Amino acid sequence: MTDSATKATSPSLLRLDNIIRRWIGNATFADLVVVWARDAETQHVLGFVVEKDTPGFTATKIENKMALRIVQNADIVLDGCRVPEANRLQNANSFKDTAKILRQTRSGVAWQAVGVMFGAYEIALKYAKEREQFGRPIGGFQLVQDLLVKMLGNATASCGMMTRLAQLQDSGVYRDEQSALAKAYCTVRMRESVGWARELLAGNGIVLDYKIGRFVAEAIYSYEGTREIQTLIVGRAVTGGLSAFVR
Repeated sequence: MTDSATKATSPSLLRLDNIIRRWIGNATFADLVVVWARDAETQHVLGFVVEKDTPGFTATKIENKMALRIVQNADIVLDGCRVPEANRLQNANSFKDTAKILRQTRSGVAWQAVGVMFGAYEIALKYAKEREQFGRPIGGFQLVQDLLVKMLGNATASCGMMTRLAQLQDSGVYRDEQSALAKAYCTVRMRESVGWARELLAGNGIVLDYKIGRFVAEAIYSYEGTREIQTLIVGRAVTGGLSAFVR
């Protein structure tokens, strides 16, 4: 459905029409929901604060998730919602302002991926030291050590990238493409490393008692923009502004 934000009959009211959003975190119980919609007149993306009891607003919890279950994601629908002009985010006047938020959240997701990698590595290392085959710990076998070293390499490289990104954040000079690169790189390395950890545990890797399953963080790989979207942001920057986004 097409997003639409227009003036209602009163100039102090805005009408939000035909808006559907999926994967809105905690929208099922939040008192306030921030919605981004395109102004029907200016075509600019604007931000609006919608109160949960606003007529025309509904939020339905997405059930049966395999990951990120702590967050109550929801499908929200806004059909004929009227919100006061005071509920419009006054300093959010284009998609560039929306991108400022994504710059912050993408770096946060990348940090999550680093934590997942180190967590999976620590579980796998502990298992390799304790699990015995042929009279000795499997950590003494060459292929097991190879998996451990690859996991540690991924986690260390990602942590180094994120440390540098944090320095740029603190300096106030970091850009969208840097955050996008970190999110793309760290989540890919996370997915790879968790796979190696599960491989190291062999059949036990799919048993929840052995704790590797908790690190299968597919949600982190996907949300705040897929790897493909991140590559288009970075690609546009490194080619001097040549955009590969569909026009």
